[in-house]
Amino acid sequence: MADQSAQQQAKEPRTALAGPYGHPFHPILVTVPIGAWIGALIFDVATILTDDPEVFARGAVWLTGIGIAGALVAAAFGFLDYSQLAAGTKARETATIHMSLNLLVTLLFLIAFLVRQVAGYRDLSVVGFVLTIVGLGLLSASGYLGGKLAYHYGVRVADERTQGEGFR
Repeated sequence: MADQSAQQQAKEPRTALAGPYGHPFHPILVTVPIGAWIGALIFDVATILTDDPEVFARGAVWLTGIGIAGALVAAAFGFLDYSQLAAGTKARETATIHMSLNLLVTLLFLIAFLVRQVAGYRDLSVVGFVLTIVGLGLLSASGYLGGKLAYHYGVRVADERTQGEGFR
């Protein structure tokens, strides 16, 4: 019975700010940093391939910064979901690793942003480029864990009875 109570609690929003039952805001918000940081990588590659690298180098800096801002917003909403998970559960352990990886990724992109600012916009920031690749690799691992939380453990996912309404 304690397991079912902890599982049901993980499905409920802590507050209306976290999104309604079965429709959390955190997953949609993570698309902002993911998209921005992938865009920064694409702009880095364009910086290498173009005759006018300044435009793309500047764009990579902006996209890195946008991703950081988006990550901080997504983290706040993710923490609301995290706080509903019972201590000592596999879901909480997985979420702790997911959160830790995301904080590390955000820190890497913050360093990349600062390095890119110091390097200027004339050419590719090699350190920023490498940090972006490493950050995206870690972000992929974290995304896997986020998927495990939702699709395997059902965190903030409506119960099967509610889901069944879509198949009647």
